Amino acid sequence: MSPVLRPPDPDVVAAAAARLAGLATPAGALGRLGDLAVWIAGAQGVVPPEPLTNVRLVIFAGDHGVAAHGVSAYPPAITGAMVRTFVAGLAGVNALASAHDVHVRVLDIGVDEDLIDVPEDVRAHKVRRSSGAIHLEDALSADETTQALEVGRRVAREEIDAGAQLLLGGDMGIGNTTPAAALIAAGLGLPAREVTGRGTGIDEAALAHKESVIEQALARAGDRTADPIECLTALGSADLAAATGYLVAAAEAGVPVLLDGVISVACALTADRIAPGAAAWFAAGHRSTEPAQSLALDKLGLAPILDLGMRLGEGSGAVAAVPVVRSAISVLRDVALLADLMPDA
Repeated sequence: MSPVLRPPDPDVVAAAAARLAGLATPAGALGRLGDLAVWIAGAQGVVPPEPLTNVRLVIFAGDHGVAAHGVSAYPPAITGAMVRTFVAGLAGVNALASAHDVHVRVLDIGVDEDLIDVPEDVRAHKVRRSSGAIHLEDALSADETTQALEVGRRVAREEIDAGAQLLLGGDMGIGNTTPAAALIAAGLGLPAREVTGRGTGIDEAALAHKESVIEQALARAGDRTADPIECLTALGSADLAAATGYLVAAAEAGVPVLLDGVISVACALTADRIAPGAAAWFAAGHRSTEPAQSLALDKLGLAPILDLGMRLGEGSGAVAAVPVVRSAISVLRDVALLADLMPDA
């Protein structure tokens, strides 16, 4: 476990809050928009905050052994097909990213195909094909977990070196809500019944089965769940471990991150366990329909920016929230100060 990370500069946060209070708006009238403006100013270390001209999303793709055990409404082959769709720029998140000027990068971390028809840079960070079925075996070996975490760290550094002012994390992997729910249950000490959701839209029978799979996985992992890296080895996957490393590295570098749905938030919870204090650098893009996400956000002290009933994944909820972050920056930058309008008041 890392030392506790420093939070955004408290002096800058205080200065941003003071500027917000001095705007020519009624006290509290900007609501959550004002809170978000103060957070992004603190994360940037400057008041008023700079406009976001370089926002970068990385989608970590991988397959999951549990997908062959009746926990998803879709077959595992969809994962590879969607990676190709991201590359072609035709997925839901691509449309949103195009609308909101967000750079999209997709990486095959653990897809159960070789994907030789996609660009080499998409495949360059692959850790393994698929991950173990977590109710029957570990998702990864210890070495694979270490490798995946380092992949995520390296990718975050690459995006930061490319000028990222705000990082977003996305996911693609059929069955991935099962390991995500397991990681959240382990991190919060909760039973399977409290974290299990419908994922891609499973029916009642499949939901009950998914809960049983998560319960078996937690029992199999046992006391190893007390250690966040052991937790990733036992209950996670290559793509989730890489996404966790990405979040840790962003927080260590002092670069803010906009989280997506339950996969992203499971990785954020794990990142905050590995590097306490990391959550201060995260904001929640949206509330997904998965119960585990809300439970983890409460633990992290994060309130979602959007609540649109979305469950697409891919980083789509985070991308959809980017215009709100830009709006928050604009009001703190561009609204007049009351003292300038009424200097004698």
